[in-house]
Amino acid sequence: MAASDVEVRAIRADERADWEPLWKGYQAFYKVEISDETTTVTWARLHDPAEPMAVLGAYVGGHLCGIVHYLFHRSCWTIGNYCYLQDLFVAENARHLGVGRALIAAVEERARRAGASRVYWLTHESNAAARALYDKLAERSGFIQYRKLF
Repeated sequence: MAASDVEVRAIRADERADWEPLWKGYQAFYKVEISDETTTVTWARLHDPAEPMAVLGAYVGGHLCGIVHYLFHRSCWTIGNYCYLQDLFVAENARHLGVGRALIAAVEERARRAGASRVYWLTHESNAAARALYDKLAERSGFIQYRKLF
């Protein structure tokens, strides 16, 4: 399969039934469970043009096999917004086909078009497969994330 065999486009509002298993797969991978209420609100936000977030899907043979959520936010360090690639997931049977790379490239292209100053993302330190790809596509910042959940 070539990169040209992967079609990346916005996931339409009528494709929730195709998106949701991948969203659930992402949650299972990270051992989290996001409520149905939050999922419904997230889906609405991803399709609301007034929201700074969006969703893209990767299709192989017309079948949705990968998703990426991204959002834009301001920064004190640059004039242009940052683009945070928040969630990236590829179905197990579509891994090693260039789907993740294609999704990242599509987000980068949209971020550049929007005048963003950077694209960035996080992954868990144990996610060796993803990190092998990410190390080829971007530089690791060296920052460590801290958080408090409310």
